[in-house]
Amino acid sequence: MSATALRRIIFTFVGIFLAAPLVVVAGVSVNEKQALTFPPQGFSFNWYQQIFTDDSWRAALINSVTLAAASAALAVLMALPLSWFLWRRIAPWANVFRLLGVAPFILPPVITALGFLTFWATIGAYGQPWTAAISHAIFFITLPLVTLSLGFASIDRSLVEAAATMGANDRTILRTVVLPLILPYLISGFAFAFVLSLNEYIIAYMTVGFTMETLPIKIFNALRYGYTPTMASVSIFFVVLAAIIFSLIARFGDLPKLLGALSGGDK
Repeated sequence: MSATALRRIIFTFVGIFLAAPLVVVAGVSVNEKQALTFPPQGFSFNWYQQIFTDDSWRAALINSVTLAAASAALAVLMALPLSWFLWRRIAPWANVFRLLGVAPFILPPVITALGFLTFWATIGAYGQPWTAAISHAIFFITLPLVTLSLGFASIDRSLVEAAATMGANDRTILRTVVLPLILPYLISGFAFAFVLSLNEYIIAYMTVGFTMETLPIKIFNALRYGYTPTMASVSIFFVVLAAIIFSLIARFGDLPKLLGALSGGDK
């Protein structure tokens, strides 16, 4: 057996091993009976409909999407000036700011969540929905910071120098030259932060508790009353949504460049 065939067999088994839990959850989500059984007993999409028709699940979905959109937007707004500064100011001491940007994502989520809990409780803002948005933005700022740094690194500095030679100031250069070039990286950073914020549980629970139920919090709260296929349908809904978002990024955002690869013309 050749090395290529052996490698394909290994990758096939790894793929099956990783996909098997998802197949089981997908089967449970279409179970006609209210039981977590696999193979499914009957077939029904009623549990997917319940996400949008049941008041409590629909409210949790709206809370999750709102929180994810707000935190992703804040993360991008914080990462953009920081990555712009690191690109314009090439100096060893500037890496300190890069380290500060990635530090929240490096720490274990429980430690970060406890830090946020202590801070918001100390200033008397614990339980406010906006605290979860700010906390998620700080925790996930690493993602847009990395994508935007890749975007700035791909810019030909001669374009900036030409604009400056013709009298454009920093604000004009940023608006007319830089932003159009880094727009795919900005959108991808927003999308990455949005998807991860949508699925995050620990920090959201620590900052807002029971005052705002997101879908992950709703799932854990619902576990106290027993298992229902709705939980499985929410999981598949998250997976499908993430797959759609990342597929759009791959289709329209030049995924190899977003991942830091060099294009053929750059080699």
